[in-house]
Amino acid sequence: MSVPSARGPARVALFQMTSGIDPQANAIAIADAARRAAAGGAVMLFTPEMCGLLDRDRKRAAPHIVVEADNPVLLAARETAREHGIWIDLGSLAVLREDCKWANRGVVIDPEGAIGGRYDKIHMFDVDLATGETWRESAAYTPGEAVVTVDTPIGRLGLAICYDVRFPALFEELGRRCCDAIRIPAAFTVPTGKAHWHLMQRARAVEASAWVIATAQAGRHEDGRETFGHSLVIDPWGEVVLDMGDAAGLGFATIDPARTAEVRAQLPSLANKREIPKSDA
Repeated sequence: MSVPSARGPARVALFQMTSGIDPQANAIAIADAARRAAAGGAVMLFTPEMCGLLDRDRKRAAPHIVVEADNPVLLAARETAREHGIWIDLGSLAVLREDCKWANRGVVIDPEGAIGGRYDKIHMFDVDLATGETWRESAAYTPGEAVVTVDTPIGRLGLAICYDVRFPALFEELGRRCCDAIRIPAAFTVPTGKAHWHLMQRARAVEASAWVIATAQAGRHEDGRETFGHSLVIDPWGEVVLDMGDAAGLGFATIDPARTAEVRAQLPSLANKREIPKSDA
């Protein structure tokens, strides 16, 4: 589907979720959010990381992790997009790759129900937090290798997922590709969210002179984890224009390309960028 560059303000919706261990229940919730988003005048709905299945019990989750063509959340979202004429950005889904390994994959769906872009999360969340929480994403998931952008009604959209936000090189490349907006869906832990969530999302917006749309998981989940919430929309100057707090729900914001042009004219950091000499040491 051909999409012109954004010419005027566009309304988007963010669905802050408390996803559970049942993909069908999550699919119903996303479809309902898409209907409400379209009724509220949004051209695009954004959902969090692992919106279709959030379950840290990998043995229990395994039967639900299927190839993309059979994923019930993706199938429902494609049908809903067609029915209501809205773009849907599924922040990420757990999918089975052709090599039988798992991927943490973001999928952008156009209003005809076609898949406009796919992105497999590059950086794996392998950490030991001071709270005692231990996460080893790489034990189950295979990292992606490609930087992805998609042309949408809000302009060129760069795709990133959660832990990617800590790695500036990805966002430097998205800046080089002249993204108008970058989506960074997440399932941030509470300790890391309190310390770094707002700080890093704002930094990425400023670095890329682009809008950041960061849709988050929130609250206490069926698998026992707790996520930080605070889905954000941030303008290219680093100003927070939407913060959804810590409760699940639907939020709206307006992406204005005139604001992007204004910021880039005042502070043309993308045009001023130079290669940094590498050390011989």
